[in-house]
Amino acid sequence: MKIVLATKSLCRQEAFKFLGLDFIAEGSNVDEYFDGRPDNPKELVKHLAQLKAESVAKNHSEGIVIGFDSIGWFNNEILEKPSSKEEAFNRLKLLSGNNHRFYTGIFMIDTATGKSISRVIKTELFMRELTEPEINKYLEQDPNFNIYALGYDPLSYYSSTFVKKIEGSYNNFTRGIPLEVMVEMLKEFEK
Repeated sequence: MKIVLATKSLCRQEAFKFLGLDFIAEGSNVDEYFDGRPDNPKELVKHLAQLKAESVAKNHSEGIVIGFDSIGWFNNEILEKPSSKEEAFNRLKLLSGNNHRFYTGIFMIDTATGKSISRVIKTELFMRELTEPEINKYLEQDPNFNIYALGYDPLSYYSSTFVKKIEGSYNNFTRGIPLEVMVEMLKEFEK
């Protein structure tokens, strides 16, 4: 079975390798900021994952194409990659001592048959109280703070100490790809 990941994310590609399946990765170049985009977090990640998968699927006559999208959700607001250190700092200050959610949408399509399935995975995160020096320490360490939907790296740097409790998929939060769900979804294409 040919698998195409519709992503440029190196984190997702590295995580997918754990499944031991051959795959290729291809970016979709979908504009994520369009008029009328959903403001509900579940609808948004599902819709963007579908757009990405369908965009890449046009380039393949056979295979399973998988699209992803992830966002944070706090205080009824969607959290996406911060555009500056100042925005990341303010976000971490806001999240400090609070719980927030991390959603990932997955959309799979078999380009030969047109069969498609989708899932939305939610992980609840409980962050400890952070001091301003701790936030600054992290932002000084990580030159890539702006590639994470939540604005911090859950696995590396000082930010790996920020979350004290997780409810839901660990892989979703740490890798942006819930591997346990991926395996279940791929089995549906074997039927």
